[in-house]
Amino acid sequence: MNNFDFYNPVRIVFGRGRLEAIDQLIPAEAAVLITYGGGSAVRSGLIEKVKKLLGNRRVQEFGGIEPNPRYETLIKAAGVVRAQKIDFMLAVGGGSVIDGTKFIALAAACKGEATDLLKFGFRRINHPVVGDVVPFGTVLTLPATGSEMNDGAVVSYGNGKFPVMSDLTFPQFSILDPAITFTLPPIQVANGVIDAFVHTTEQYLTYPVDAKLQDRMAEGILQTLIETGGLTIREPENYGARANLVWCATMALNGLIGTGVPQDWATHMIGHELTARFGIDHAQTLAIVLPSLLEVRREQKRAKLLQYAERVWQIFNGTEEEKIDGAIQKTRAFFESLGVKTRLSQHGVRKDELNEIVDQLTEHGMTALSETRDLTPAISRTILEKAF
Repeated sequence: MNNFDFYNPVRIVFGRGRLEAIDQLIPAEAAVLITYGGGSAVRSGLIEKVKKLLGNRRVQEFGGIEPNPRYETLIKAAGVVRAQKIDFMLAVGGGSVIDGTKFIALAAACKGEATDLLKFGFRRINHPVVGDVVPFGTVLTLPATGSEMNDGAVVSYGNGKFPVMSDLTFPQFSILDPAITFTLPPIQVANGVIDAFVHTTEQYLTYPVDAKLQDRMAEGILQTLIETGGLTIREPENYGARANLVWCATMALNGLIGTGVPQDWATHMIGHELTARFGIDHAQTLAIVLPSLLEVRREQKRAKLLQYAERVWQIFNGTEEEKIDGAIQKTRAFFESLGVKTRLSQHGVRKDELNEIVDQLTEHGMTALSETRDLTPAISRTILEKAF
């Protein structure tokens, strides 16, 4: 097992009816900015319910944070934080709203050019140009990204998507009430299942370092998603199934299963470029890329792919190659069973457009991806070609 530091200060408030905890979790004298997305939180009555729970606190709202939140939108919200002297934010939404709120907090405290924040990449240190950051909490409405219990965000700017990570942007608390998610459209639930699944494989399907506990936890998340993913789509008000999805999505990316192990993230980096160029949902890009990446990288990942085949998919018979083939096939079939397309051609992408994706990867510095940093743009092209 590799050396590691682990730090996660987020308070999780989980279960049915836990929204009322807001009143105890946010300071009574706080000036609060509620951030949210496209309006479903308003139409469902959730924003009004949150405002009532905030009582006599001074409350402002900032809606319209997009899926794959855009820098330009978030900078406007940072201006509201400064102008209105906001001292607490509450993100009500899914991963995009929570990611956006993290960036708003950094941008509002930034002493220089806010675009410099996009240069954080995967650094986890506090940036010297950022002062005191406004604290925030979250009310999760879409289980998928794990943003409710980590310090990371992804922000869209120009033709790219940029990861921003800082110890300054852990939520103070996150309220996870599975019942709040009952009204989600089936495709959004499917996207959440896939997002959590691929978050897990990015930290698990690398190479062995004798991290037995981390492996078992990752396998448990994957098995639970396989068991309950389809069920929670078919039965959206099945509280038990939805509760398991919510907790799997949080645990998949709160840092715990990634401690002491190599991590990949090439599927995400390639997927980000597909979203930026073609507007394909983030999770659906992962469903497109992962099976092809596993095929292309089967030698580098052989030991873990065999472990994945046996422990997650219970494939015990056949040669090593047959086991790996079976695991990849079952992965693709699982995504498709959720109603998600796993081929670029199914999204109307043409093969002659692959050059643009490879050029974007190069432009954004994604030239040495994977857990072994040897996945070049040429290999990314091969993965994309197999994804047709």
